[in-house]
Amino acid sequence: MDLTAISTALVVIGASYGIGKIGSSAMDAMARQPEASKTIQTTAIVVAALVEGVALFGVVVTLLLGN
Repeated sequence: MDLTAISTALVVIGASYGIGKIGSSAMDAMARQPEASKTIQTTAIVVAALVEGVALFGVVVTLLLGN
């Protein structure tokens, strides 16, 4: 198996775990404080977008270095 495929898979798995953790924590926080749900939701979306951006950068780097 190619090392590029393994490293790309690790980046994607890490990003999906991180985004899942963000969503889980946001739901827990909104259940505890419903009045702050709008702020929590906005923050969670921004952080998830940043994690996805880093993951995309990681995939691009692994694909470029693998060739």
